[in-house]
Amino acid sequence: MSGVTFDFVYSGTDKERLDRYLVGQLPDQSRSRLQALIKDGKAVVRGKVVTKPGYLLEPGDDIRIAIPEPEPTDLVPEKIPLDIVYEDERLMVVNKPAGMVVHPAAGHDTGTLVHAALAHAPEMEGIGGERRPGIVHRLDKDTSGLILLAKDDRTHRWLQDQFRQRTVKKVYLALVDGAPPTPSGRIEAAIGRDTSQRKRMAIVPDKKGRDAVTEYLTLESMAEHTLVEAHPLTGRTHQIRLHLAFVGCPIAGDKVYGRRKPSLPLKRHFLHAARLTITLPGEKEPRTFEAPLPPDLLHALNAARSR
Repeated sequence: MSGVTFDFVYSGTDKERLDRYLVGQLPDQSRSRLQALIKDGKAVVRGKVVTKPGYLLEPGDDIRIAIPEPEPTDLVPEKIPLDIVYEDERLMVVNKPAGMVVHPAAGHDTGTLVHAALAHAPEMEGIGGERRPGIVHRLDKDTSGLILLAKDDRTHRWLQDQFRQRTVKKVYLALVDGAPPTPSGRIEAAIGRDTSQRKRMAIVPDKKGRDAVTEYLTLESMAEHTLVEAHPLTGRTHQIRLHLAFVGCPIAGDKVYGRRKPSLPLKRHFLHAARLTITLPGEKEPRTFEAPLPPDLLHALNAARSR
């Protein structure tokens, strides 16, 4: 496979990780891709192949890294309409509908957001990973709302770094059964795989899961339900759904972590990624994007208000 080879000489005075050094030298490449290339034997230090991304460079080390061309993907673009909230030459902000899977996975080989995005912006192919090009973060299949897609590796890294550093502000709207224990609060509970049902997640002891933090704020109290804003400070799978159920107010319509029989006329859980604040490449001040509640959730909200 053709590609390009880069040569460097490490001029630092202290030891530095190989992957971290290469990210600084090759800003168009994401750290995850460079780590994968190192593990695949594409990096040579002092004439010897190095396969550990955390290999510590010493002053004077000569480094060679081979960057192959992105592998062709077997994903076939599909002309599926997209609700694009914002777009430029580097990224897209899409208002994803409920029912759409973000990227191909078992049982979902077609009709995903990735398939639709590739038809709209073919240059995304290979960005961030063959099976999920351009994807910076994810939303559950039945969660609607805002999601980011990068069109090049440099933008992908720029956006992912903000998620990693927790500077991205995400605001979700959730209608819950009952009410949270306090009008506002902070939920800190580790999340891990449910050992009895592998497709589910669960609240687990700190040492057995990943830390997860969600802040919430009551917006409106009703007879049997509460509309809340949820602000996830971490990005764990099913985090908001699990955390709200954990404090006794599961999301309406959530048959996995809440009531098996929905309390409202809902065909999915009432969770919507309504607002996203992030700094775009080349800009100093963050931008905020918004997506209104879709009709099915508005209908359910009005039904809750009328009780």
